[in-house]
Amino acid sequence: MKRQIIRLIKLILGLFLFAVGIVMTLNANLGVAPWDVFHQGLSRVTGITIGQANIVVGLLIIILDAVLGQDIGWGTILNMILIGTFIDILMLNNLIPTFNNFFPSLIMLVLGIVVEGYGCWIYLLAQLGAGPRDGLMVILTKRTGKSVRFNKSMAELGAVIVGYFLGGSLGLGTVIMAFLGGPIFQWVFKTVNFNVKDVEHRFIQDDIKYLKEKFKIKKEN
Repeated sequence: MKRQIIRLIKLILGLFLFAVGIVMTLNANLGVAPWDVFHQGLSRVTGITIGQANIVVGLLIIILDAVLGQDIGWGTILNMILIGTFIDILMLNNLIPTFNNFFPSLIMLVLGIVVEGYGCWIYLLAQLGAGPRDGLMVILTKRTGKSVRFNKSMAELGAVIVGYFLGGSLGLGTVIMAFLGGPIFQWVFKTVNFNVKDVEHRFIQDDIKYLKEKFKIKKEN
């Protein structure tokens, strides 16, 4: 029980930091990350908050992941719910400053990506499943035989195009995050000696199997 509580704390802390990083990139006003272009555009068209748009898109992607056969973890579900919730809390209460001048905005943008990287590291340490969008990249790679880079690029390109026509912010920041997001995350993981390949996630079906076996043993006794 103690171990599970620690894992849950890691997950929530990591998701909170990831949300902080997202809001920092949004408040930099240089253009947002590819998926956030879509979230922002959806928010402007429907009138829901960016956080709520993040949750709605995350839910749809989780459903698609499940249909395609991708394993879902409790961390995947909480990723969908908490990141969007944290984004709204931070933005609606103006807890992170907004910049309009280029250099302060650029610094805010890069720092936001770094914060996202550390948030990603912490929530992956919980080993409770990757985020919905990461899961989509994994299952598309398995299904299509194409590289992760190809599937990630195509999915993000689609999100950018749709989001742009919905009114999302496309700018220099979008280009920076598209090309430097990966290298910055890799640098962050290197600073903490973290290898994504070493993570062994526990999925929801693992818990269901465990409960079935435990119930079966008790019934036999």
